[in-house]
Order: sequence, then C-alpha cells, then structure tokens
Amino acid sequence: MAGTIGTVSGIALGAGTARAGTEAPRSGTEAPRSRGARNVQDWRAVPAPGSVPAAQLRRISAAGAGLAWAVGEEGLAGPSRGRALAMVWNGSAWSKTDLSHLDYSGRLSDVAGVCATAAWSVGLPAGDASPLLRWDGATWRQASFPGRGEAGVRLESVAVGPDRRVWICGTRGGAARLLLGDGKRWTWLDPLPVASANLYRIVLRTPDEVWVSGDQASGGGWSGLVARWNGAWTVLPPIAGARLGIGDVHAAAADDVWAVGTEAGVGGPPGRPGNPVLAHWDGTAWTRVEPGFTIGSLSGIAGDAHGRAAWISGWNYQDQSRSTYLRRDGDGWTVVRGPAGGATAPYLNDVTAVPGTGGFWSAGMTSPVPAPPTEAYTERLDG
Repeated sequence: MAGTIGTVSGIALGAGTARAGTEAPRSGTEAPRSRGARNVQDWRAVPAPGSVPAAQLRRISAAGAGLAWAVGEEGLAGPSRGRALAMVWNGSAWSKTDLSHLDYSGRLSDVAGVCATAAWSVGLPAGDASPLLRWDGATWRQASFPGRGEAGVRLESVAVGPDRRVWICGTRGGAARLLLGDGKRWTWLDPLPVASANLYRIVLRTPDEVWVSGDQASGGGWSGLVARWNGAWTVLPPIAGARLGIGDVHAAAADDVWAVGTEAGVGGPPGRPGNPVLAHWDGTAWTRVEPGFTIGSLSGIAGDAHGRAAWISGWNYQDQSRSTYLRRDGDGWTVVRGPAGGATAPYLNDVTAVPGTGGFWSAGMTSPVPAPPTEAYTERLDG
C-alpha cells in the first residue's frame, strides 16, 4: 500500500460473548434487559415534513437545542437512485433545505456540525466523485478539496471538532484514508494499513483523536473493523462474524470502546434480515454482548455529556410497531421502545446527543423499506 504506514499496535487477539443467564460479565458488558410495556422513556416523534417518498434520513447531528441537521435521500421509486435530502432544525421545527443549486443528485451519507457556520456533509459518488458540502448559515454549498472530481474518491463520513477542524473518512487511490482540513487547507493522511477495508463512520474522542468503523475482507466475507488515529493508526483486532459490518463506534477511552452493527450471516433468501451486533473492547479483547433481540440491526451510538456511551439506535425485526433503542443502565444495557403512533413501522439509522442538554435526536424512515410511501422520520428525547 502506497504512502507511509502508521503504527499498528500489538494488541492481543481475542473475542468472547456475554450471555444472559451465564457467568456474570465484566463491568460494561452486561447483556441488555427488556422492560416490557414500561419501556417508553419519553422519546417522541417529531414531524420532518417535505420529503418526497420514498425517503429516509441516514445521519443526524446537533449543535444545540436550537440547531440540528439531518441528511439522506428522497425520491426513491422503481429504478430511480433518488436524490439528496437535507433538513435543518431551527429549535421548533424541521424544514427541508433546497439543494437544487448543487450539481449533485446522489445520496447524502453523513452530516456533522458544531455551529451555524461550521457544519459539513458528504455524499456517495454521483458522476465523477463524492461531494463535500458546507453549511453557510442558510443553505449548503459545494466545497473544494484535493481529489474532488477524481475517479475512485469516496467520502463516507464526517466529524467536526470544537476547534472546527473537519475530519472525513473515505477512499482515495484504492485505500481507506482520512481527509483533514479547516475549510481552506486539506490534507489526506496516511492510508489505513488494512487491505480491502471499507470505512462507514468517523467520530471524535478528542480534537486530535478520531475513531473509525467499517468492515474488512475476511475469508471470502467480511469482519468488523475498528481503528483509531491519533497521529498514527492503531487497528484493533477484527470483530469476527459471518459478513459482519460495524456501522458506528463510541470510544470513552482506549480501553472502553463500544461498536454496533449488523451481521448478515450466511445463506437465506434475498432480503433476509441480519442480526444486531453489540461488542465491547476492554483494551485486550472484544466481547460480544447479546443486545436483547435477535433479528434486526444496531445502527448508531451516542454518548452523554460525560463521554460515556448512553444510547444505541436499532431495529427489531420481530416487533416493528415502535422504534427500538438500547439505553445504558449502570454497567449494562436496557431495551427501550420508542413512542407509539409516530410511524407504522419506524426504522432508525442514527442517534446523536444534543450538546448543552441531556437530550438526544434519532433519525430514519417511517418503514423499513425505502419505497413509497416511506418518508423521513425523527424522534427526540428531551433532557
């Protein structure tokens, strides 16, 4: 792999599984407990009007109680690939943002922001390459970066620090990489020293430390990938599974990392639901934790004001009447159901904290199938 390769730490391989009814798991790895009919924890559906069915919100980010952004796609019907969808929260309502002035018709895959003039979004390639968009306080504008328009450049996820530096994970030159910039100057960092890797999410733990998650080729399939960049790469051991991908990660510390995703499994009919994945890294090994339901997915994870993992968004295939979450409960996790009546069968793609409050947002779509009449959907937990 071209370029200077960063340090890969010598972390011991290992993985285990925490199961209810067996030996008590180590701190931080207790299996979730269901709380039945009393599970609604004041999550409430918030209308997100204006999307063209079929539509979905893939990621959501908040700068505070009065400002948030959500992005995804709309107009999915038949052979149509749809088009970009972006919404903004003004403290009282969501409104759809006009994107007609952009030379882009693809799907927006992530968004991150810390204030009205420091928000960014990235999208999947449509035409030459992925777009990089900047919020100017009123709308989204295309931004330049090295590699813009270059074949094979793919921007997957974005994070913005309190110093307003922008971190992006993606692909360039056939390798998974990070792009770091301040809006004017951009630098591609050393490639991730993992062959055949795909990165889906980047999150900040400190202004100089970011974590990424995704998958990597493994025995004809793929396994879960989590890595850290703090000037050099540290790649954790793979999270083993049958076609397993990690969609989000939360690092409270180098020895307290939670990863969520989906295991597609082997065989089954087309469209077969996967299995939710919840794993914890204690600095030595990964421990798989049973999430409290067996068919579905876990999509996003958000921390509280103290940096501790707090909420996980998911989808329970066996009970789709309400949204599904996992809430941190002491050293374990509790299955929590969202509001009744918000949508017929809501599907959540992401969850995020609201800075300066104890609240959270989640985002997704009104049904698990992105076909008409599915629309964009959000829920909020007031803090």
